[in-house]
Parts: sequence; C-alpha cells; structure tokens
Amino acid sequence: MTTAAASARTRNASALRNLYFVRFGFAIVWAALMFVIGSSVGPVSATLIVLYPLFDVAAAIVDARSSGASGSTRLLYVNIVISTLAAIGMAVALSSGIPGVLRVWGVWAVVAGLVQLVVALTRRTMGGQWAMILSGGISVLAGTSFYLQAAAEGQTLSQVAGYAVLGGIFFLVSAIRLGRAAKGN
Repeated sequence: MTTAAASARTRNASALRNLYFVRFGFAIVWAALMFVIGSSVGPVSATLIVLYPLFDVAAAIVDARSSGASGSTRLLYVNIVISTLAAIGMAVALSSGIPGVLRVWGVWAVVAGLVQLVVALTRRTMGGQWAMILSGGISVLAGTSFYLQAAAEGQTLSQVAGYAVLGGIFFLVSAIRLGRAAKGN
C-alpha cells in the first residue's frame, strides 16, 4: 500500500471511529428517553421517533463526506434516501398509532440493515467492521420482528429503544476496534 493510500485509510478510519462514538452516544440517550416516555404516542415520543432516522441521515452524510472515493459512498447515499423516507413514513404513521409506526420502523430496519451489512462488507479490510456486519444482519431480523409484532396487543413505542441500544453497542464495539486502524497500525 502506498503512503498516500495508507494515510487516506488512516484518516477514513479515524473519521469513522469518531462518527461511531457519536452514534453510540446518540443511540443510548435516545433509547433512555424512549424507555421513559415511549409507552404511548405523544409530542415528545413522536419527535423522537422521527428524529432517529433523521439522525441516521445526518450520520450517513458525514460518513459519505469523510469516506471520499471509497466504494461505499453510493450505498451511503442510498441509506440517506431510505432513512429520509422512513422519517416521513413514521411521521405519517404516527397518526395511525403505534402499530403503524412499528410497521414502518420494521421495514426501515430491514432495508437499512441490508445496506449497513453491504457497506460493512465493503469496508471489512479497514478493520472494526465485524460488529457492523452483525448489526446489519440483526437489524434485518429485528425489523422483521417489529413488523410482525405490530398487530399484537399492548405494543409500545419503547420497544424500539432496545433496538437502538443494541445498535449503539455495535457502534461502540466497532469504534473501539477501529482505534488500531485510526492509529495507522
């Protein structure tokens, strides 16, 4: 690997590591709030539900800009579109109640999980991506579960908080593992 390529890889790994730490922090704070107030649809829980995919949009934009010419940027732009549509879909679904939100969340988790899985596979040589590969796969399973469980009685919005916590933990693990790549080792 040339010195310029190694330097670019180190910069990308460092930027990705920082982004993953931010994503971990956001997911944990968001989940804590959702656990507390997510038993029903209200102004704050509705805002949080729409905010989560919008944060994903912002993170994908930062990721795409810092990734430069890597092959994963096209998929990141796909993720931006998917998460934007999810935020809109959730805003609309909120008017129909929790089952509608869980269905939209479920579809979004499946599609975004597939994208995350493919992006992580393309980045696996960078290091720290096994957690993202697992996270993408688990997102597909969790999304399917949300969609199927939406029809059951007693559903709450706080159910998605566990999804956010697990995703946050995967971002933390990946960030820690990217530390070595960020240092150029």
